[in-house]
Amino acid sequence: MDILYFDTLASTQTYLVEKILEKRFIAPIGILALEQNAGVGSRDNEWVGGEGNFFASFALKLEDLPNDLPLSSASIYFSFIMKQTLLSLGENIWLKWPNDFYKNDEKIGGTITKKVNDTLVCGIGINLKKSQNGYSALQSDISPKILLEKYLVALEKFPNWKQIFSEYEIEFELSRRFSVHIESYQESLGDAHLCDDGSLIIREKKVYSLR
Repeated sequence: MDILYFDTLASTQTYLVEKILEKRFIAPIGILALEQNAGVGSRDNEWVGGEGNFFASFALKLEDLPNDLPLSSASIYFSFIMKQTLLSLGENIWLKWPNDFYKNDEKIGGTITKKVNDTLVCGIGINLKKSQNGYSALQSDISPKILLEKYLVALEKFPNWKQIFSEYEIEFELSRRFSVHIESYQESLGDAHLCDDGSLIIREKKVYSLR
């Protein structure tokens, strides 16, 4: 996968989506910015921050994704592979359903996905070094460039969804102490049932993990 590097972007996700819609970029492609000042988070929140933190997006053709991957759970899939990559670099983090990276009880990052025609665009933001955008940070000296390169090597092995889910299913138990936004409400994950497609059943209602 080709990777483009930028000193500053408003948002790696917005930039990549625009270039794909303009047919100027074709998947697979990844971009990394040292800083972003109008990053896109879940529920239209911003994810911004300065140098030393991780701001990246990448695009993949839908046909290249594992056949068994539910697109509604792509955020879990991409996030969990990043969690595994960070673990291999000595960082002990976990994934809160469906797309938030946590160190202990504090959020340090998250993932967002968007389908653009026959392409899936995924953006990942992680506070590696500095506590910004209202969240905590790893206080790590990991290079964003090295992290992206190692992540893409792991991602391009395209482990199937069943393999990723079997590991995430165990980790999901850590999410039960927290809540999640469902539409405009906060719902506890304490009694949620995790389905094998990555969705949840909360109060007899099925909730998908699309982010």
